Amino acid sequence: MNQTASSPASMTSGNAQDPQGSRFVRACLRRPVDRTPVWFLRQAGRYMPEYMAVRKHHTLLDICRTPEIAAEVTITAAERLEVDAAIIFADLLLPFTPMGLDFEFVAGEGPVVHQPIRSLVQVQALRTDRAEELSYVARAIEQVTAHFSPPRADGDQLGIIGFIGAPFTLASYMIEGGSSRNYVESKRLMYASAEPGHPDSAAWPLLQEKLLTVLVAYASQQVEAGADVIQIFDSWAGALSIPDYTQFCLPATTELVRRVQALGVPVIYFGVDTASLLPTMRRTGADVLGLDWRVDLAQAWRGLDYAVAVQGNLDPIALFASQDLLRTRTEEILRAAAGRPGHIFNLGHGIVPGTPVENVIEVARIVREFRA
Repeated sequence: MNQTASSPASMTSGNAQDPQGSRFVRACLRRPVDRTPVWFLRQAGRYMPEYMAVRKHHTLLDICRTPEIAAEVTITAAERLEVDAAIIFADLLLPFTPMGLDFEFVAGEGPVVHQPIRSLVQVQALRTDRAEELSYVARAIEQVTAHFSPPRADGDQLGIIGFIGAPFTLASYMIEGGSSRNYVESKRLMYASAEPGHPDSAAWPLLQEKLLTVLVAYASQQVEAGADVIQIFDSWAGALSIPDYTQFCLPATTELVRRVQALGVPVIYFGVDTASLLPTMRRTGADVLGLDWRVDLAQAWRGLDYAVAVQGNLDPIALFASQDLLRTRTEEILRAAAGRPGHIFNLGHGIVPGTPVENVIEVARIVREFRA
């Protein structure tokens, strides 16, 4: 596994309560815990009535860019679900705006970039000197950290998670102009970097370099504000073959992981449909790899030589099942982890709209009460 500037043994965090004592951060670092920590991807979202009440008066971007509201929805979800970590409410694409790339959310389509990046000239025009404009996320983290600063009734400290997108996933949004099935334009520009003499051969590496600069500054703001852990979302990495991931994605991602760890926090690295990529993703040096629901947790972890912590991996749609079946699926995952240090219970992807809130609460309760 790639060696990083900060080893787990030396890590500290911006949380004044010594997060190495928290259940969640200890699990990230593969240290013993009294029970498996639990939190959920998109735990503050459209399935929750409290969140929808806020959305009646504010757009998604309004919430992200207003620290008081972002902190409120973050805190409400963590407290209602009784989880072990709160992930700040934000969006992966927020860094686009200070880089000079406008985007919006269109109903039924998701994020839309109206002027996609398709050439070296466009990449050269992107800014990297305005990351401070993202400080509203750090202000929200400060409020969440302050709210959860007293230890809970069980004596544990709630973990605070900041997050950023990975270079490949953010680049694909920039290039495609939104979500994509085949990533034709992204791969076209990516492949051009391997063609000497191509007019846009420098575009992909320069785009990766500029994203790295902004993302490290952005992560630094979040850590200084109190984030105990940074999760890096590489949502679309599963669209890559192993050779393409290794050549065009791994170097920048590894550098991003290394620089974030150098800030003094563990890193969770998560992608979707990445079963074939897991051994290669391990080479990033991330402390935790997120597993989606398509893989067997025990088999995947064994294939990683237990050299990294793992997070996951209940199918989000299992939350629509009866509570009896939900208990079975939840306990199957916990038994597969076998009480080994380094497992964080989560879903294999985010909670979807329409999910019964009571089932999410029930899963958190099952995990809290489970003993191997």
